[in-house]
Amino acid sequence: MDGGPPQGPQAAAPTITTTAAQNGAVVVSLASTTSGATIYYSLDGSTPSVSSSQYLAPLLVASNLTVKAIATASGDSASSVTSQSFAPNIPSGTLVWSDEFSNSTSANAQPNPLVWTYDTGNSGFGNQELENYCAWGSATSPCNPASPNAYLGTDGYLHIVAEQPSAGVYTSARLRTQGLFSFQYGRIEARMMLPESQGMWPAFWLLGNNIATINWPACGELDVMEHIDGSNPQNEGFDWVQGSIHGTGLNGGIQYHPAGFSAAAWHIYGMIWTQGQIQYYVDSPANIYATFTPSTQAGTWPFDAGPQFVILNLAVGGDWPGSPNATTVFPSQMVVDYVRVYTN
Repeated sequence: MDGGPPQGPQAAAPTITTTAAQNGAVVVSLASTTSGATIYYSLDGSTPSVSSSQYLAPLLVASNLTVKAIATASGDSASSVTSQSFAPNIPSGTLVWSDEFSNSTSANAQPNPLVWTYDTGNSGFGNQELENYCAWGSATSPCNPASPNAYLGTDGYLHIVAEQPSAGVYTSARLRTQGLFSFQYGRIEARMMLPESQGMWPAFWLLGNNIATINWPACGELDVMEHIDGSNPQNEGFDWVQGSIHGTGLNGGIQYHPAGFSAAAWHIYGMIWTQGQIQYYVDSPANIYATFTPSTQAGTWPFDAGPQFVILNLAVGGDWPGSPNATTVFPSQMVVDYVRVYTN
């Protein structure tokens, strides 16, 4: 009697490994020994399925929850469920992850390769940008490994440097934690000093891990800080930064420009991310200048769908800031003291 097509082997159940973060938090990684396996997981105690979140990068766990995961592969039946509970009991407002950009050497050093990777090339990145983004150590022209566009200085800061190696040619860097670190919910901030020069476009932002499967803007984009030159006519005579959100049919942005504000000075730029709400602040989480919720924004709210990764970059030119001109200073730098994540 025919019992139907034979069942393939069962995919190997995922393994759950952890790396210590800070103050009891961990970074959780999932893996399967089955070649080409796709892993799906849940954090709410439910049994995962192929409709659950797809695992795409290690994620920060800083709250009490249970990770459950399965693996699937073509020709195989789904694996058994792997489960691990976490109960760190971390108080609100606790620092749980950071990159302090420390450098104990006597020379400029590479940003931590376990945290940061790079976008490279000069595709314009959807904004008609002019720069060539260079990775650490890249010798692909016009990149110059002897003059890196992103490095840890001996001063203990991350320097992201826009240069003009020849007329009309620009280099810079765009660092991202994609595939290496991500988180969902919490408070993230960076202390930075920004360039004030025509055509400079520094940014501190996040994208959903699922950009690898559903593309932009459905993955969601959280712009904690974007800035263009204070003397640019678009700035209407004052200096400002902007916090924005983007998704499918979803676009919101609010400027921060109190009297006397200068982006060239040190400031902390932060975001408070809770379920159904995004808030942006400058210098203190008590100084919130923008709040976004699904009820206040048209479009599809993507920010409860899963973790996001972090991006730091300094663009040159593009639709928003415009091109460099005779007043533009090269090299120009975006200097970052730290990036920190806290519990809500």
